[in-house]
Amino acid sequence: VVYNHTAEGNHLGPTLSFKGIDNASYYRLVKDDRRYYMDYTGTGNTLNLVHPRVLQLVMDSLRYWVTEMHVDGFRFDLAPALARELHEVSKLSAFFDVIHQDPVISQVKLIAEPWDVGEGGYQVGNFPVLWSEWNGKYRDSLRRYWKGDEGLIKKLGNRLSGSPDLYESSGKRPYASINFLTSHDGFSLHDLVSYNDKHNEANREDNKDGDNNNNCWNCGAEGTTDDELVLRLRRRQMRNMLTSLFLSQGVPMLSAGDEYGRTQRGNNNAYCQDSEISWLRWDRSEDEERQTDFVKKLIQFRNEHPVFHREKFFQGREIRGSGVKDIMWLNGNGEEMTDDEWNTRFIRCLGVFYSGEFLEGKDAKGAPIRDDNFLLLLNAHHEPVNFTLPKPKGTSWEVVIDTIDEAGFVLQPEYFELGSSIEVEPRALLLLKLVSPEPHPDDELSQMVKKTIRKNRNVGE
Repeated sequence: VVYNHTAEGNHLGPTLSFKGIDNASYYRLVKDDRRYYMDYTGTGNTLNLVHPRVLQLVMDSLRYWVTEMHVDGFRFDLAPALARELHEVSKLSAFFDVIHQDPVISQVKLIAEPWDVGEGGYQVGNFPVLWSEWNGKYRDSLRRYWKGDEGLIKKLGNRLSGSPDLYESSGKRPYASINFLTSHDGFSLHDLVSYNDKHNEANREDNKDGDNNNNCWNCGAEGTTDDELVLRLRRRQMRNMLTSLFLSQGVPMLSAGDEYGRTQRGNNNAYCQDSEISWLRWDRSEDEERQTDFVKKLIQFRNEHPVFHREKFFQGREIRGSGVKDIMWLNGNGEEMTDDEWNTRFIRCLGVFYSGEFLEGKDAKGAPIRDDNFLLLLNAHHEPVNFTLPKPKGTSWEVVIDTIDEAGFVLQPEYFELGSSIEVEPRALLLLKLVSPEPHPDDELSQMVKKTIRKNRNVGE
């Protein structure tokens, strides 16, 4: 929903509705020259939600959508513009007060796009308790990490664990973070790994429109290419980012078309295009069908494993004297990360151990929720990295996801002994599951574990 501006533009725009009804009430005007509009939205005007009748209009509209049209929530476009009082964004604004006390609207999903173009408009992490937010810091951190930028390990840890640095201290839960890599604004996922620069010439604004700060990387060639090595790396980078998204605490948001790799031909401001640039194609190539299948499996896998969508934030310490932590951050030696390592700029690899033994909440039958134990290994470096696998209580580690594989999910089981070493290929991600209980010494699984079989793959890089 877009309650922050209308199509009437600035003082040069047309008079379509509110300008002719009561311009000074419906719009925020410049204090010393009321011919002009305060523009916190980049569209020429800003609706005046400080006025009680404008606020009433918004609330009546929201209640209609819930009670009559039965929608279950709203995403508010440029939400800080709605919460500006005299000038600054305020948690005590009339807009928040009315939303929170309303017996209908306060019970549905409330999601903020937590920025506008005005001064102090970037408000990620600052919305009240009832609200979830599009987490722009998640988007930027994950893009930069998989692009290969330095100094991202600490931010990566926060984003994978639901951004507790943004939400935990204010009493929120991990679902306050709406995690995303792309949206309707900016590059598609395919273009994020295929272009270094925007290409908006078709918009007829001399390529001046659209964001210049995209944290993108073309993997070695700008745009369309026949180089199979480049194309293979692009597909892997998309798998890396999609897997990171669906294994992160919080709520994953997938932009339509990214499940198969839709392209806008480098256009990162395609709102004005009613053409193949902005359309969704329903015919799929073999590679696109494979990626779509991979995303389906990621969604199913996430739904089946509550350890990746916990109700509360990780504690990061031993739970109830068990000797087991709910999460551990590991370096390449299989040891817990030190403060120095978290702050070492050149480190681009990280291991994350997730314990499924201590989860909050109960299932539909009232039994405590339990899950498997998992190990996530991420390597954004351009060289392979050896990880020493930890040795919790179990028999072996089974590879579940390997983004080097075009299918993503491993089709033939691969097992590794506890404490053994595993190589993570350049710019790749592995997810392993702890196998338990102890198998019989003579069974097939035990023999496979002893051999620690892992197929050698020709990465071609």
